[in-house]
Amino acid sequence: MRALETAQNYFFQTALPRLEADLPGVMPVIAAGWSGRGSECWGFDDDISHDHDFAIGFALYLTREAEAEHGFALGRFYTRLLKEFPPEQFPASLSSKLGGSEHGVIIIEDFFERHLGFPGAPQSVEQWLYTPEYALAEAVNGAIFLDNANVISRIRRAIAEDMPEDVRLKKLAARAVSMAQSGQYNFMRCIKHNEPGAAMLYLSDFVRSGISMVFLLNRTFAPYSKWALRAMKSLLILPELSGEFEHLLTGSEPPEQKAELVENICAKIIGELKIQQLSNLNDDYLEAHAFEIMKHIKSRRISSLHIMEG
Repeated sequence: MRALETAQNYFFQTALPRLEADLPGVMPVIAAGWSGRGSECWGFDDDISHDHDFAIGFALYLTREAEAEHGFALGRFYTRLLKEFPPEQFPASLSSKLGGSEHGVIIIEDFFERHLGFPGAPQSVEQWLYTPEYALAEAVNGAIFLDNANVISRIRRAIAEDMPEDVRLKKLAARAVSMAQSGQYNFMRCIKHNEPGAAMLYLSDFVRSGISMVFLLNRTFAPYSKWALRAMKSLLILPELSGEFEHLLTGSEPPEQKAELVENICAKIIGELKIQQLSNLNDDYLEAHAFEIMKHIKSRRISSLHIMEG
């Protein structure tokens, strides 16, 4: 059983009945769940995950206003709960300075500020364009077990569903140019210049841009590198590219064969761009399709940005 499922069972079977009995006044304004960083929130945890920043628990989410009224009592409740009714135990786990707890009483605005840099869903074109996609993915992963106030769930839905289409198109165009420049052009040029290290850097850039491209084609956000390829396997559109990207990075065949795989990947991307009616060009080079994507952007402000911006 994954940690997230274990935590959810612990909340409903152990925590919730006691919370309702001990602090009934907090129930209308509370949410509970587990989201943010960590393999547990992605559902990818395993035995290796237990060695750092690992513990079964959950977050009790309150708005800043509700926390001022209920936070102290709720914090004492959570501490007492873990002491008197400890959840499933695992071997001792080290704490990393970059980890940070996603458990206990958490102010909703602080949660999003910590992950996104602002206290809720993006409110401007700039926030949508320049907030890292892995941060947006972190903000909506995991699970909300209970949300009586419907505050954190509403924000999560806005992040997951309300990215402006013009922003998505701008990002797709930027990824298409990046993939063309790094994989279709510079990779083999560096090989011919006898610069294999530079060639591998470009191949890595191609894969990173390609991962983002596939998630954007699925209208969602790519996680950080550790889980990006694994998460891609569950997508509806082009999940098979997860294995092809991984093979580009780990395969031992000569560069010429990798260049062929790059072209095959680009052909699949172009095929999906045509399915989504974002390009109708008969051109093998992704850069040409980037400019076709730009033609679909309605906002003059966004369409005037540099092709690689976003």
